[in-house]
Amino acid sequence: MVHPSSLIDPSAQIIGNVQIAADVFIGPLSVIRADERGPEGHVERIVIEEGVNVQDGVIIHSHGGKPVIIGRRTSVAHGVAIHGPCTIGADCFISMRAMLYSATIEDSVWVGMGAIIMRATLQSHVKVPEGAVIRGRLDLMGLRHVSHAEQTYMDEMHRASSRLRKDYLELREQAQSLRDKAQSQ
Repeated sequence: MVHPSSLIDPSAQIIGNVQIAADVFIGPLSVIRADERGPEGHVERIVIEEGVNVQDGVIIHSHGGKPVIIGRRTSVAHGVAIHGPCTIGADCFISMRAMLYSATIEDSVWVGMGAIIMRATLQSHVKVPEGAVIRGRLDLMGLRHVSHAEQTYMDEMHRASSRLRKDYLELREQAQSLRDKAQSQ
């Protein structure tokens, strides 16, 4: 189910039990797959909440019947891989080429470029450094809080991606209007 105010690039693949809320942007060549049955035979869903930005080449997969939930206004940058089970809170920023597997990320977390998070829970407002590998409690001990400048950047990223989605939707409407006009002549 895809909300009509969301924009999914034609080259993106949305497969199976995927729910996409209002004002979501799914970029080119992204793959969002919720089609694999778990041990009880159920296919769990992938839920992408309102205002999420999924950029180019992102892979989101609900492995073995495990759900994936991405909270509202979260930005998932180019080339990220999210492998369920995963829960990502609201207002997070997942930087390019990060990888998440069996992770829980609370609200307003910054995951640095190329970071790997496996079988861990990140509390709200922490920053995972670029290239970090987080596999459990010991790896979490050195994390700091998101700075004011980083929070401002996350807010700006959300506004920019929202504007991009609106621009693409306007262009699509203009193109359809031109096609309709040409056909009526």
